[in-house]
Amino acid sequence: MARVYNFSAGPAVLPEEVLKEAAEEMLDYKGTGMSVMEMSHRSKAFDDIIKTAEQDLRDLMNIPDNYKVMFLQGGASQQFAMIPMNLMKNKVADYIVTGQWAKKAWQEASKYGKANKIASSEDQTFSYIPDCSDLPISEDADYVYICENNTIYGTKYKELPNTKGKTLVADVSSCFLSEPVDVSKYGIIYGGVQKNIGPAGVVIVIMREDLITEDVLEGTPTMLQYKTHADAQSLYNTPPAYGIYICGKVFQWLKKMGGLEAMKKHNEEKAKILYDYLDSSKLFKGTVVEKDRSLMNVPFVTGDEEMDAKFVKEAKAAGFENLKGHRTVGGMRASIYNAMPKEGVEKLVEFMKKFEEANA
Repeated sequence: MARVYNFSAGPAVLPEEVLKEAAEEMLDYKGTGMSVMEMSHRSKAFDDIIKTAEQDLRDLMNIPDNYKVMFLQGGASQQFAMIPMNLMKNKVADYIVTGQWAKKAWQEASKYGKANKIASSEDQTFSYIPDCSDLPISEDADYVYICENNTIYGTKYKELPNTKGKTLVADVSSCFLSEPVDVSKYGIIYGGVQKNIGPAGVVIVIMREDLITEDVLEGTPTMLQYKTHADAQSLYNTPPAYGIYICGKVFQWLKKMGGLEAMKKHNEEKAKILYDYLDSSKLFKGTVVEKDRSLMNVPFVTGDEEMDAKFVKEAKAAGFENLKGHRTVGGMRASIYNAMPKEGVEKLVEFMKKFEEANA
């Protein structure tokens, strides 16, 4: 069976050559006589895998030396609690709510202290990013939290908020490694890997060392303290070893592709093909304010639910998978992560044009 064009929001498309390489090494990883799935996380072979993966990620993102990299479990959603448990010293944090995941993070933080919603775009179904140049940042806020790319709604911060000197915490799950980033502007930058980097089950946390302390909220479990994992170099307990191995392969693929500058250019070209068509189409239209459009997730609608359903069904039959939009937006959504080839977007637009002609 031929590979389909997979536009899923996550778990999502991975580079084909990474999958082929992993398949070749499935039964015997580099002469060990076993699969990475079977090897001890304390073995020399796995030690090389995790250390190389971390170094490659540091190279790709130019991560400063005073930041720790942790490969954790529990997905991005577990970070919603871990962040306030470890960072809410004054029991106050400011949240900018631009989508469902930021909203969930804000709700979770409210269990541990005063979580202030200082800006939101919920009034227009999260179809834009609010102006964050002069927000009412709380004087005693421990941090300011954002979700940088909103998978469901297709919006992306093009400028980071002015946090007025407060620590910035960002969930970058769906834009991770899609373009260069200045890590020094963040206290914590983290994301689940299942959208742009690897298989579900790993969350990567990049955290400034001064934020990693024993001074956490009373009752915080050992496993939910960053210090536990930072001190043990992500090996306090058995890590998601196979997932980390695939992430490492993706980091090497990204380096081979020319790094994050090259990736940004590639992603801009791909997104432009789809957005240009949406802007000219009489049938389909994008749902996001132009200046806040994501390069990774592109929601669009026809304005007619039956027509949307017909499109999704016919697209699937033509080999375009997972185009149904999230229930809160309706319509369609094409997630075009790093590993989606340009050809996939071109073929999708070709199909949309034919569909539009047939249904005019």
